[in-house]
Amino acid sequence: MPEKRNFEITDAKGGAAFTVRVVTRAVNTEVVGINDDGSLRIRLQASPAGDPAANKELVDFLADKLQVSVKQIEIVAGQNGREKVIAVEGITTAELESKLSGGQTN
Repeated sequence: MPEKRNFEITDAKGGAAFTVRVVTRAVNTEVVGINDDGSLRIRLQASPAGDPAANKELVDFLADKLQVSVKQIEIVAGQNGREKVIAVEGITTAELESKLSGGQTN
């Protein structure tokens, strides 16, 4: 059985950064849980994962979930794939973890 890994959030300049893995073509947009590699798993209704519409849906969803402006969220790596690195300006790692933990089912 694989070892359970913690959700990994790192401090970034003026905010926090974390990795997400998106699953597309979902019925609802939602946080699903934590992957074995420590990335956050998020379901999106859009498809495919690298499509600009999917990236916009992800940023809009995270802004709402984290209660920040979409301008504070940036996909800093992985714009064209399922694995993405997200940076959120003006939020601490503790705030980010607290706001995201409510949606985790893992």
